Amino acid sequence: MNHHQRQFEALLQEHRGIVFKVANVYAHGREDRNDLAQEIAAQLWRSFPGFDATRAKFSTWMYRVALNVAISHVRRSRREERLEPLDAAHLELPGEADVSQPDERLAALYAFIGQLDPLNRALILLYLEDRSYGEIAQVLGISETNVATKIGRIKQKLRGQIAAAAITGA
Repeated sequence: MNHHQRQFEALLQEHRGIVFKVANVYAHGREDRNDLAQEIAAQLWRSFPGFDATRAKFSTWMYRVALNVAISHVRRSRREERLEPLDAAHLELPGEADVSQPDERLAALYAFIGQLDPLNRALILLYLEDRSYGEIAQVLGISETNVATKIGRIKQKLRGQIAAAAITGA
């Protein structure tokens, strides 16, 4: 094993949670999530020679690659008409214990996220990871102003859905 491969494996191990988070948000079913996680890891390896630590943090670069792979995966899935709504079951990470009664608010949040288009889904995933607007902009290739605007709109839409659910008792 050469230095390049050892470096990649160490960085991938350190940031592997990113792969699973992206796979859980963009894929459905355990097998589909595992396939997407493997596809992301393979693309990260293929793209690693182009990684430039002077231009971006590894985690930022990793998110960009992972989200590009995931969005392509969603597009393929739509063509194959295999999409299903995101729900709490999609959030199970490999190796984690099943939660018998997931928090209803968390399940509702992820159901809401599942309704978003792929770009906004990526944006809110990064936002929930406490990434800065600058880093989100860098990962998604949009301006910080656009990030702020989109996050504001997503929050407003979520507040509207929460208010509607409270009124109807749903």
